[in-house]
Amino acid sequence: MIELYVLLIFMIIGAIIAIEMKDLLSSVIAVGAVGLGLSIVLLILKAPDVAITQLVVEILCLIILIRATLKKDLPFSTTGRWLLNALITISFIVIFLFIGARSFKDLPEFGYPIMRVAKIYLKEGLNKTGASNLVASVILDFRAYDTLGEATVLFTAVIGVLAIIRRIGRKKKNEVVEEDDE
Repeated sequence: MIELYVLLIFMIIGAIIAIEMKDLLSSVIAVGAVGLGLSIVLLILKAPDVAITQLVVEILCLIILIRATLKKDLPFSTTGRWLLNALITISFIVIFLFIGARSFKDLPEFGYPIMRVAKIYLKEGLNKTGASNLVASVILDFRAYDTLGEATVLFTAVIGVLAIIRRIGRKKKNEVVEEDDE
C-alpha cells in the first residue's frame, strides 16, 4: 500500500511541475510522467487492461503534444549531434525488440490461460448475470469499473487532441476570427 502513496506523491509533484514550468516542452514531459505514474497505479490496483489503455493513450498524446510544441526544424539536426541521436534511437529500438522477443517466449500457449478468473467467468457468467452473451456480461457486469475507466481515458484523449488541433485556439494576436471559422 505504501507504493500507492509514493506514486500519488510522484503524480502530485509532476502535476505541480507541469503547472509551474515556464517551458512548454518541460510541462508536456511532466504531464507524461504523471500519466505514466497513473498507469503504474492501475497495474498495482490489478486493472491491467485499463493500465494498458492509459499507457497507449498517454504515449500517443505525449507524441502529439511534443510535436505540437516543437518547431519544424529540430535543433539537434543542425548542431551535428544527429549521429549520436540516431545511435541512441537505434539502440533503444534494438533493446525494445530484444526484451519484447524474450517476453513473448514466456507467454502461455494459446488456449491454456494461466489466470483462474476466466474459468469463473465461463462457469458462473450466465447464472450470475443472466446475460446470454458472456462477453457483454464480463465487460458490463464483472468488469464494469474497468470498462468505465477505459472509456474515460479514451474520452479524455479525444478531448485533448481536439483541443490541440482546433483552429480557433491557435489564432494570432491581432487576427480576427470569422463566424464560419468557429
